[in-house]
Amino acid sequence: MAYIVTEPCDKCKYTDCVEVCPVDCFHEDETILYIDPEECIDCGACIPECPVEAIFEEEDVPEEWQHYIKINAEKSQTLPVIIEKKEPLAKD
Repeated sequence: MAYIVTEPCDKCKYTDCVEVCPVDCFHEDETILYIDPEECIDCGACIPECPVEAIFEEEDVPEEWQHYIKINAEKSQTLPVIIEKKEPLAKD
């Protein structure tokens, strides 16, 4: 079971989670992060680091954000890996 980044990360993109990831499975686009489910080792280190509570274990993703499971799998294959903390985006 992989971890999944969901909607609260969009247009926020705190990157505290990427610094604690032991396998560098986070990827980024302009407004959100994604986790590569093939690389994620299910360690859970990212969960307490996310200040907006956007990361869930796959089986615990809320119903309204279930589509993020597929989005994380697809987007993580085409976007660059992020391994260092950056400034978050300003929330509107």
